[in-house]
Amino acid sequence: MENVRPVETWLTDMDGVLVHEEDPIPGAKEFIEALVESGKKYLVLTNNSIFTPRDLRARLLRSGIDVPETAIWTSALATAKFLSDQRPGGSAYVVGEAGMTNALHDVGYVMTDRDPDYVVLGETRTYSFEAITRAIRLVAAGARFIATNPDASGPSPQGLLPATGSVAALISTATGRTPYFVGKPNPLMMRSALNRLEAHSETTVMVGDRMDTDVISGLEAGIRTVLVTTGSTRPEHVETFPYRPTRMVGSIADLVELARMPVGEM
Repeated sequence: MENVRPVETWLTDMDGVLVHEEDPIPGAKEFIEALVESGKKYLVLTNNSIFTPRDLRARLLRSGIDVPETAIWTSALATAKFLSDQRPGGSAYVVGEAGMTNALHDVGYVMTDRDPDYVVLGETRTYSFEAITRAIRLVAAGARFIATNPDASGPSPQGLLPATGSVAALISTATGRTPYFVGKPNPLMMRSALNRLEAHSETTVMVGDRMDTDVISGLEAGIRTVLVTTGSTRPEHVETFPYRPTRMVGSIADLVELARMPVGEM
């Protein structure tokens, strides 16, 4: 970290940083507790648009990590905020689950398959051929194409699962239209998180486990980044990227003492 700049705000990814599926990563509980004790503002970020903040809070609690709903920022929430800013009170056809539909309802959007302003593609574990076909026809007819995140695959206990990016590629191939991705690595998600906290990029640190989403989006948003090696990007792969994190550590446990330091000390 650069000693000349204090750390007042923390953003942290969830999967691969705090938890692996339902299993907590050692140090995650202590890291969150240290942030609370020090009075620092923070958000837990995730590209997963399946779940609502309430769902994710319950999942983290089962892992022994106490994060309030208001401290969870998903790609679904960022997408809903973006659409509300772009076209207030609009309409959308959604391929996704409760995390996405609830977020859009909360900003006043109408869900419809009749001439919607947007087709919004989120993550789901039950992609249906009928829903994807409907999305293709609506995009081909002129609906604007939005996707929550470009992740091509995601983890599961059984192995890789196709994620939003893979289905977006299918729709793009069929229509010749590419979506606008709101979630990481788009720095827009970082900016919306900073705005939610009324924080400044100069005094914020982003903790993530992926060079191609967490680190690059933090970098492009002007935020210092910490890569933990408990998730997707292995230490030996870091040198293959044309950019670097501000710091690389073994796990979130290595940041507990830093999180505990009073605001202004570095």
